[in-house]
Amino acid sequence: MADAVSLAEKTAVVTGASSGIGAATVRKLREAGVHVVGGARRVERIEADLALELDTRDEQSCVSFVERAVAEIGGFDILFNNAGLALGRYPFWESNEEDEATVLHTNVDGVFRMTRLCLPHIRDGGHIMFTGSVAGRQAYPNGASYVASKFAVRGFVYALREDLLGRPIRITTVDPGLTETEFSLVRYRGDEDAAREVYEGVDPVTPDEIADCVLFALTRPPHVNVDEIVVKALAQSSGARIVRRED
Repeated sequence: MADAVSLAEKTAVVTGASSGIGAATVRKLREAGVHVVGGARRVERIEADLALELDTRDEQSCVSFVERAVAEIGGFDILFNNAGLALGRYPFWESNEEDEATVLHTNVDGVFRMTRLCLPHIRDGGHIMFTGSVAGRQAYPNGASYVASKFAVRGFVYALREDLLGRPIRITTVDPGLTETEFSLVRYRGDEDAAREVYEGVDPVTPDEIADCVLFALTRPPHVNVDEIVVKALAQSSGARIVRRED
């Protein structure tokens, strides 16, 4: 078996770094010796080497973030485009343009924007990581804007891989299924009961387990590109199909 590549002394930018998968990845990267710049709106919750406010929906926020990150760490070895959200769980015709715009601006425009701004600063041998979703592989009901956004991310990553082919930059998407984070609490606008029901009767994947997958891809030999990792709970076969225990 090939030895894992050391990440010591490398540099990383992580978006959505204040909670969930982002926070877990920041922690594991730092444990591996990576100097991490974390970005999120709730900057006070970020536990990176450098915590910066970042709203990926806002162009100037992204520009300022990248400028400060470059000033702090120079070039980037790792970019983890992780920031994302969903709002509401209802049929498309009950959705509204404000929620749809928030989801698409965050999950799609924000990913485009951060990738474009960071790409000139990514060193040879660097790695661009994305948090996708099983929702970007198979649609489920009552989540049209989120499903559409994650299909868009998947298509973007495929196209970016083609554009960067021949350059020493690797690209990986991690597509989580049911993962116990604040995702559902945000989706249901702070309704703790509704968010709790999402995970009832099933053992979901944890943020640490997704972060382990991120580090696995990052530590493969330089000639190996892990294109995609799909991670689901054993009780989940798709975004729409979950077998729950009757506790």
